[in-house]
Amino acid sequence: MSELQEFNQAAEDVKNLNTTPGDNDLLELYSLYKQATVGDCNTDKPGFLDFKGKAKWEAWNNRKGLSNADAQAAYITKVKALIAAVGLKS
Repeated sequence: MSELQEFNQAAEDVKNLNTTPGDNDLLELYSLYKQATVGDCNTDKPGFLDFKGKAKWEAWNNRKGLSNADAQAAYITKVKALIAAVGLKS
């Protein structure tokens, strides 16, 4: 299986985890996915009162400079760790 296929499979698997990951795990998954699919953060920072948007933007922006391939590999590793911890729905 190619890395891209494995990445796409991980993106599907994360939707079928037995439990929803915690906020920190979700932010990590979001930032790695965006870095892998879009690249460096290319949007303006959300406003002061948009706490969720700001947290997501900061998580993604902190990945600046990480290559798409490295972000894909890190995403796959993170999803595998979550699957090992909580399992997938049957």
